[in-house]
Amino acid sequence: MKILLTDTSFLDPAPLIAEGHEVVLFRESAPVPAEHRDAEAMVLWGGGGSGNLDALRDMAGYMTRLRWIQTLAAGPDAILAAGFPDSVALTTGRHFHDATVAEHTLALALACARSLPQALAAQHEHRWARELGGAKPLHDPDRLTTLIGARALVWGFGAIGQATARLLGAVGAQVRGVARSAGTRAGYEVIAVEDIDAALPSTDLLVMILPATPETAGALGAERLALLPRRAVVINTGRGSTVDTLALDAALREGGIAAAGLDVTDPEPLPADSPLWDAPNLVLTPHGAGGRPVGAMERIVRNAAIVAAAPAGEPIDGLV
Repeated sequence: MKILLTDTSFLDPAPLIAEGHEVVLFRESAPVPAEHRDAEAMVLWGGGGSGNLDALRDMAGYMTRLRWIQTLAAGPDAILAAGFPDSVALTTGRHFHDATVAEHTLALALACARSLPQALAAQHEHRWARELGGAKPLHDPDRLTTLIGARALVWGFGAIGQATARLLGAVGAQVRGVARSAGTRAGYEVIAVEDIDAALPSTDLLVMILPATPETAGALGAERLALLPRRAVVINTGRGSTVDTLALDAALREGGIAAAGLDVTDPEPLPADSPLWDAPNLVLTPHGAGGRPVGAMERIVRNAAIVAAAPAGEPIDGLV
C-alpha cells in the first residue's frame, strides 16, 4: 500500500517499509505530486493554518483512491472541514501528545511559580536578584510561589488534562478537573463547567487545556479572570482562542493575577505589536508543548495493516 507521510513528522518510516508498504514523503501545505495521487493512505498533521486548509480541500478532490487518513494532531478539525468523502477512514492522534503537553504545562507552571522570568531577566542584566532568593514564606499570600499544596484547577479534563493532573499531583498540587459534567475521572474530583465561577476564587493555579470550539471561544474572559485571587497563575496549553488575550494582558498589568504561562495565543503566531510580548510576569512559548508524537509509528503500523487487509470499497473496522 502506498502511504504519504508528511515531511515534518520526524517519524522513521522504516517500520512501514519493513511491512511492505511504499512510503512517500510529501509537503502537506503543497499539492501532492501527480504520480503519488494514487496513494491509499496519508499520515499528516492536518493543521488548518498557513494555507493548509486550502491544500487539504484540494486533496479531498483529487486523492480519489484514498482510504485512510491518520492525523498526528489530537484533533481532526481541519481534516473534517476539508470535505473528504465519508468512505475515507480517519484516525486521530489521541494520546500521542498527552505526555509532552503535560510536561510542558508543568514546566510553565513551575516557571511562573518559581519566578524564572524575573531570574532570567536579572541574569541578562548580570544582576544577583536578592529579592528572589533568601528566606521566604512557603505560601506567599500575594502570589503563588510553590506547587506544594497549590489548589489547581484543570479546565479540559480529557486525556491530556488527566496526564497533567498526575504531574501536578506528583509535585504536591491538589488537583481538580473541569468538564461538561461533574463526577470522578481517573481518581480526580471533576466539577461541571457551569460551576467553575464558584471555584475560581479559591484557585491558585488555573490550567486551560480546552479545544477550540464555538462554545469555548473566550471561555476565560475578563469576568472570570476577575474571580481569580491576585496570587493565581494561569496556564494555557490548549487553544489560544479559549482565553481573551486583551483581558489576560490587563489582568497581568493591573495585578489581577500573579503570572501566566502561554504556549498558545489568539491570534497565532502572536503579532509583533501585540502588548502580550511586554506583559509582566508572562512566560510565552511558541506552541511547542506537543509536536513530538509519542508512540505514533507503532499505532500507524497497526492501522496500516488493517487498512491493507480490508477489501476495497468496504468499511474498515478495528482502527484505533
